[in-house]
Amino acid sequence: MTAKHFDYIIVGGGSAGSVLADRLSAGGDRTVLVLEAGRSDYPWDLFIQMPAALTFPSGNPLYDWRYESDPEPFMRGRRVAHARGKVLGGSSSINGMIFQRGNPLDYERWGADSGMESWDFAHCLPYFKRMENCLAAAPEDPYRGHDGPLILERGPATNPLFQAFFDAAVEAGYPRTDDVNGFRQEGFGPFDRNVHKGERYSASRGYLRPARTRPNVTVRTLSFVTGIEFRGTRASGVTYRRGGQNHTVSGGEVILCGGAFNTPQLLQLAGIGEPEHLRSVGVTPRVGLPGVGENLQDHLEVYIQHACLAPVSQQPSLDLWRMPFIGLEWLLGRKGPAATNHFEGGGFARSNSDVAYPNLMYHFLPVAVRYDGKKADVEHGYQVHVGPMYSDARGRLRIRSADASGRPSILFNYLSTEQDRREWIEAIRVSREILRQPAMAPFNGGEISPGLAVSTDEEILDWVARDAETALHPSCTAKMGPDSDPMAVVDPLTMKVHGTEGLRVVDASAMPYVTNGNIFAPVMMLAEKAADLILGRALPAESEPYHRHAVSQTEEAA
Repeated sequence: MTAKHFDYIIVGGGSAGSVLADRLSAGGDRTVLVLEAGRSDYPWDLFIQMPAALTFPSGNPLYDWRYESDPEPFMRGRRVAHARGKVLGGSSSINGMIFQRGNPLDYERWGADSGMESWDFAHCLPYFKRMENCLAAAPEDPYRGHDGPLILERGPATNPLFQAFFDAAVEAGYPRTDDVNGFRQEGFGPFDRNVHKGERYSASRGYLRPARTRPNVTVRTLSFVTGIEFRGTRASGVTYRRGGQNHTVSGGEVILCGGAFNTPQLLQLAGIGEPEHLRSVGVTPRVGLPGVGENLQDHLEVYIQHACLAPVSQQPSLDLWRMPFIGLEWLLGRKGPAATNHFEGGGFARSNSDVAYPNLMYHFLPVAVRYDGKKADVEHGYQVHVGPMYSDARGRLRIRSADASGRPSILFNYLSTEQDRREWIEAIRVSREILRQPAMAPFNGGEISPGLAVSTDEEILDWVARDAETALHPSCTAKMGPDSDPMAVVDPLTMKVHGTEGLRVVDASAMPYVTNGNIFAPVMMLAEKAADLILGRALPAESEPYHRHAVSQTEEAA
């Protein structure tokens, strides 16, 4: 079915947009248009579908928006590169395929804010479960979903380096956990991942591809939205550029799903934001919402790399001469080193006894390589990725002009707070304590990055400032909250932008606080719940108990 007017216009065919396209069109009586600036996620595209090829799309303009921050004042003036998916499936088509819900107490924190009561863990859990088909969970597991559209496999973590790392964490005083997305997040063990039968299982594959078979769904790729059309304060459609031509399409509702960068940029271009800033860049204010583009949050991470004494790592798979054979093995049977994302295990820990729940996340890899594909100069190696999960540093995003094709000014203010700097020092010391435990001794060939010359608090912070990269979790730039909150942008009960009609935001920008893990799963949950809010329905809350380290075992069991 094609039409010049659609019931819903979804701007962005990424993670959230894929969910909404599926859920809003399921009844067959509402027309949906998805506008995606990037290309299609073709099934034959090895860079997208092959899990181990995840380093290739990042930095490639065919797949990646290639954002970067302004010079970060607390990181030696470095500009930090930010990969964002420019393809159907969005960042879920180019990310590391790690599925982390975050801690239940993340959502208790959301729900504790005024007007946000329906976003606590009990209200979010049903939507996590609805989207999942968790193959590793028992059918009776009350925390996991079993028939959702997103198939999840648990990393086998059979390489002996994984078991050694898990054992080392226990030797250092940290627990094992069976499922970081179940009753107990805190601890170490295998990770869930959106990989199935050796292929990436993106949001597009799980949601958008089935939706596109319906006659009431239209998807237009290579369609760059340049503006939102209004009648007064009611959104009536959008303008977009495709094939060198400008187009206008009308809709009953416009739903922004562009993510933490594109969504606030488009709102500001439409005159929704801080009025003085908008005037300064030549945009006439339409709705004064000073929170648009503010409250920017992210996770920063470093790689602690070790040489490996035993010839058991995946380091040889990075040799260029091996890659054609590894690729052929994947093509013929979806097997071998190319069939894994390598992020098969890790854990969550508290860096000090004062925090209420884990503030450090670990990804362990049986290989020593940076996200851009640059490998350590060792025959065998391994590494952990680590960083604080709920820093109190806050950044902002602001358009520089009224030109929709211009890049916004993005500043994260990494390392700008006392808490952030303190937890970074703790993160490195906790990591080193784990990696030097007896369980790792048969493999530990010595730390190669940052190296033992980096030891004092000052040296650690200097190294982080020079070497850290984003974990690619930008969020919170159009946060949910009641209109009594002057910095809130989105109504948590409807997802409507305050002061407007017919305009909603459903993506990572609507999160009030970043969760303590990878944000793909929380964004998918948010979109599932938002779809019900838009359709005027809701799943009943599920009050399942969850681990809290600060309570007694008797209370925990209850």
